[in-house]
Amino acid sequence: MVTLRCTKKLLRRLRASTPSEARPPTTALGDWYATILHTRPHHVVLCVSERSLLSVVLPAREPDTLTSRFQAAVKEHLLTIGVPPQTVVREIAEMQEIELGPTMSRSVLGSLRELTFAVEFGLKSGRFSTLEELQLYLSTYIMGAIGMRYTSEAALELLGDPPHTCA
Repeated sequence: MVTLRCTKKLLRRLRASTPSEARPPTTALGDWYATILHTRPHHVVLCVSERSLLSVVLPAREPDTLTSRFQAAVKEHLLTIGVPPQTVVREIAEMQEIELGPTMSRSVLGSLRELTFAVEFGLKSGRFSTLEELQLYLSTYIMGAIGMRYTSEAALELLGDPPHTCA
């Protein structure tokens, strides 16, 4: 079970009712925070893991399919950053039940805001030709909230596969 903790702007767009009681996540990466960005050439949804700050970026179209597209994007991104397939299967299995809820952590919201600037700049500059390239860039973003580490490094550690260093 995981909660996709959406900003007010995104909750309005999704026309979502939120549960009255928050349930703790059963995923290694924790709940995810999401916001909608009105950027050019695409409107996108930026989703950030609460515990690792790993990010996935989705097109904002088709709000009814957001949760299924979110699951698929997380799965593909975890495989791309080197998470073992059996670990990805386990994490995605825990994500089969997704609730929508309001944001709760100011710290994660601050990190989400910082990553928002990176996404907006990346899309505006034309530096990335696909959202997958942008996600890969964000996985190498160093974040102070997780001890000045890469978001992918924090995710790998949480998922039980610490990053390997060259000797």
